[in-house]
Amino acid sequence: MEKTFYSSLRFIPIAKTTPATEAGTRRSKSPVKAKIFTRLFYRHWSNYTRFKRSHLFVVPAEGGTPVDITPGDHDVPPFSLGGQDLYAIAPDGHEIAFTSNIDEVDETSTNNEVFIVPITGGTPKKISSSPGSDSTPLYSPDGRYIAYRSQARAGYESDRFRLFLYDRRTGATSDLTKNFDRWVDAFAWAPDSSAIYFVSEDHGTAPLWRVAVSGGEPQKVIAGFNDEPAVSPDGHAIFFSRMSIAAPNEVYKGSIPSSGIAEAQQLSHVNDGVLSAVEMTPLESFEFTGANKTKVQGFLLKPPGFNPENKYPMKFLIHGGPQGAWGDDWSYRWNPELFAANGYVVVMINPRGSTGYGQKFIDEINGDWGGKPYVDLMRGLDYVEKTYPFIDKDRECALGASYGGYMIDWLLGHTNRFKCLVSHDGMFNDVSAFGTTEELWFNIWEFKGTPWTNPTTYKKWSPNLSAPKFKTPTLVVHGQLDYRLDVSEGFQLFTTLQLLKVPSKMLYFPDEGHWVLKPQNSRLWYKTVNDWVDQWVKPR
Repeated sequence: MEKTFYSSLRFIPIAKTTPATEAGTRRSKSPVKAKIFTRLFYRHWSNYTRFKRSHLFVVPAEGGTPVDITPGDHDVPPFSLGGQDLYAIAPDGHEIAFTSNIDEVDETSTNNEVFIVPITGGTPKKISSSPGSDSTPLYSPDGRYIAYRSQARAGYESDRFRLFLYDRRTGATSDLTKNFDRWVDAFAWAPDSSAIYFVSEDHGTAPLWRVAVSGGEPQKVIAGFNDEPAVSPDGHAIFFSRMSIAAPNEVYKGSIPSSGIAEAQQLSHVNDGVLSAVEMTPLESFEFTGANKTKVQGFLLKPPGFNPENKYPMKFLIHGGPQGAWGDDWSYRWNPELFAANGYVVVMINPRGSTGYGQKFIDEINGDWGGKPYVDLMRGLDYVEKTYPFIDKDRECALGASYGGYMIDWLLGHTNRFKCLVSHDGMFNDVSAFGTTEELWFNIWEFKGTPWTNPTTYKKWSPNLSAPKFKTPTLVVHGQLDYRLDVSEGFQLFTTLQLLKVPSKMLYFPDEGHWVLKPQNSRLWYKTVNDWVDQWVKPR
């Protein structure tokens, strides 16, 4: 349960999960744990339905009974993996804006909408109109506007996130980023309500940008890989978190420039003691020509104690999403510095589908999972082998998770360039993956329909159909609680490898979902993965 307290308000909003029926409470106490499903979305991400909905409640600050101001059979706020809040309170404390998806078929819809409702309750009013997702409302300090993020296309969770403005006086909406070909992430208002500061990925970084409410093009104000902006009350400084390839998040401060890009000052130093005892190397960027003569960016990380006269084995990392990206950021689960630490050069390519290079670049993976992205990756591999003489091209291993796991499975049937592979939570059989996933909008969009309306695309890009060509030793990793890509995908891959007598091993986590999050499990994951790579391409 989440609580947000506002000392100056009469009411306290509470995001609270409540039973949909009395039967839900009885089931939770019953020794019989069987479930009966009558509709889809019976499980999501890593949990089965609990027969409950999330609603928004308010309770008087002086005490009293919480009141549900968003009744009905819809989640408020909807499921989220993190990021900015999906509801906000007006400066005068009389109104709440919130996000909800009221489509009847949740599992095929991304159509979140933004609503407003009096804090005392009433009939919510929808203020957004896009068929795609509208979310993360935030009132301007003067109370005139509500800013929110909006996607234009229905069913596409990776459409461009635009910054929209709703005028509470006139009811008009406007797009502040209509000519800005990047995603708008976390944002914050200037205290005088004249501008909005936001984060947006760009070529492996995430700078802070400013856009005026009166219009005009967004301007970059602070470089780096930043998040969670907040502007000082006097409007002279902006505070934010920042990470890099060599350090997790710390708090930074930057002076707001009238023009140009400002420098940032680090305020917190929580990790300095630990990081000072660890040798890490900086991220190096390179660019090459990918499929259709398109420029593609990649990154290279050298091992500690690097000697350019030596030859080093390579770990070739493939990111998930597929609408994600490698960049100058820190990762707990897939940490490039850790992969480099035991004597490897780490190479990371951002192929088609990667974020931070414009929406066209992202869209070019739709319906083409093993096409242009595969060409981009292989040409990136060609480039680094030719450009960096210290890479030993006879000792290379490719590793990937989620979409990256899919691409590892695709590599199995389409190249023998790697001495070993690591496939984590990958899609092995496109048809079975469709039938066992929960967010159906994703597969329907990416494969241009269902397996029965568009079987050609599913068959064309399914790695399992190339099984007779599998030869490369492969480590398979999967979690039982992964409902995005069911554990059966990992079992199918491992079974296939074993029957074909391809050297293989499976690391199975009964208590992990799509990500390995428990610390002890994470240690085992890193040890198993690195030991597998060492087994086949161990540094000389």
